[in-house]
Amino acid sequence: MPTAVFVAPFLLDATLRFIDSAASVPGVRLALISQDQGDKIPAELRGRLAAHWRVDDGTDAQQIADATRALGVRLGGVDRLIGMLEQLQVPLGEVRDALGIPGMGAEVARNFRDKSRMKDVFTAHGVPCARHGVATTAEMASRIARQLGLPVVVKPPAGAGARSTFRIDNQDQLDEWLRVDPPSQHAPALLEELVSGAEHSFDSVSVDGRVVWHSVSKYLPTPLEVLENPWIQWAVLLPRFIDGPEYEAIRDGAMRGLQALGMVTGFSHMEWFRLREGRIALSEVAARPPGAQFTSLLSYAHDADMYGAWARLETLGKFDPPERRHAVGAAYLRGQGRGVVRGVHGLEILQHELGELVVEARLPTEGQPRSESYEGEGYVILRHPDTEVVAAALRRVVEVARVELAEG
Repeated sequence: MPTAVFVAPFLLDATLRFIDSAASVPGVRLALISQDQGDKIPAELRGRLAAHWRVDDGTDAQQIADATRALGVRLGGVDRLIGMLEQLQVPLGEVRDALGIPGMGAEVARNFRDKSRMKDVFTAHGVPCARHGVATTAEMASRIARQLGLPVVVKPPAGAGARSTFRIDNQDQLDEWLRVDPPSQHAPALLEELVSGAEHSFDSVSVDGRVVWHSVSKYLPTPLEVLENPWIQWAVLLPRFIDGPEYEAIRDGAMRGLQALGMVTGFSHMEWFRLREGRIALSEVAARPPGAQFTSLLSYAHDADMYGAWARLETLGKFDPPERRHAVGAAYLRGQGRGVVRGVHGLEILQHELGELVVEARLPTEGQPRSESYEGEGYVILRHPDTEVVAAALRRVVEVARVELAEG
């Protein structure tokens, strides 16, 4: 019976769902490494774990390695080391390399984690992507901005989920950024040309170096616009049919990009642009399952448990490609202003108009603090066989639902 060790620094709700799926794979023993105490693990899940080992820092490669060795002694060896957070992929790769555990090694993980390195790999292999440069001083940043031409997008080279990403449109904004928070050796900045076009994602599964399944989705509006405008309620749409010629360019570009980065077996989540002139440009790709309820969206679109599919792939290296049966979308509800939720308006109208399309919802509750995440205070997931029905319903939710925030 193979033994897998799951590394999860904190036992958040979304993380627990992945751990539960891994603990449910038939014929696999699962152990857990985390910073949280054992009493934070739900009792039912705790009873299905082979062991739990607490560490002080669940992202530190040395602590993960020490804990994995100790668990290996207790359990008779470790066959797989897994985790679903982006910031864990390099430490996990380092530990796999050190202990001889199969899976993605550190060098390949760095291709995915370091966005500047990723773009260099893409460029070297002729994969379409935005021009870019990394700055560790204000002078370097200014020079790169001149070479790329304003506007530019600034992001951390090891960023995740569009966090700490912003846009610089003119010289005054560039000067202000470099005066207030210039890049440094300890906090470098990736400057990237602003690519104009519709932004999408490409989620995929690779087995033995070949993409065996994929999904395409579209952001409404782009993540950067969402970050720059905290009041915007946004949506993501997964069309039902994605095998037509309109997606041929991204299928080809994504597969070439993943091969260039060194993906062998695993899930990946890619951001990409469809440019106005019909070309595509890859933005970035992470060697992990997607966040922001995307794994749930994929489950609803395919009538399949994609959490369980990820766990089976990670622990056994097996994946059965599901058939896409529905169009699915999520509308993210975001409050305007500061403070806590004082009310949510428009839900009665939406329930009357769209209730039969709703398959999952997490609605904001009174007294709930304003979220620090771009995902907002809540969400609604909709499903229907017709893509246009889902697209129209998403627009309606974003237009009608209003989350009221107030201080005190």
